[in-house]
Amino acid sequence: MTGIQALERTMPDLTLKPSRSTRVEFEYIRHGTQTLIASFNVATGQIDQASVGETRTEQDLDTHLRHLLSQTPAAHKIHLVMDCLNTHQSEALVRLAAALEPEPIDLGQKGKTGILQSMATRAAFLSNPEHRLVVHFTPKHCSWLNQIEIWFSILVRKLLRRSSFKSQAHLKKKILAFVDYFNRTMAKPFKWNYTGKPLTS
Repeated sequence: MTGIQALERTMPDLTLKPSRSTRVEFEYIRHGTQTLIASFNVATGQIDQASVGETRTEQDLDTHLRHLLSQTPAAHKIHLVMDCLNTHQSEALVRLAAALEPEPIDLGQKGKTGILQSMATRAAFLSNPEHRLVVHFTPKHCSWLNQIEIWFSILVRKLLRRSSFKSQAHLKKKILAFVDYFNRTMAKPFKWNYTGKPLTS
């Protein structure tokens, strides 16, 4: 989940010439922000589900995940990797995970009792490996461990950095078009190169 500004460059780029690189206009007009929620499949390297909208609430994430889960209704286990954003430890996500269990679960009351009492109790429930939907939370300040961050950097380099967007709707259209293009032509599993050896100065 990330916020992306719809920035319109005030002047066109100066094109590449011999001995001179392309020059990009640094002044821009702001047209607001869109939130991208994307689910990266580590096995295929594709974006299985992408949602773009004006807000980033727990309801937005809930809607996104329901669309994602509808693609694989017979999956025995569903593993999600997320950082510790409060939206990722929400009541809506807990209720979604509980609904996937074979037996009803008493969740308690948010802020007062049971599983819904606090972010800590909700996170503990969501990360329970015995559940059908299991959330793996990355440690604080280690969101780079989530491979979706690698894909976000590709989105920035390939689309956002040098583009100009006339509106939020234009930005949304371009992002979804890039997701489709990426899945068809560029997608492949990412491979970690780090071997686990301690870094030395």
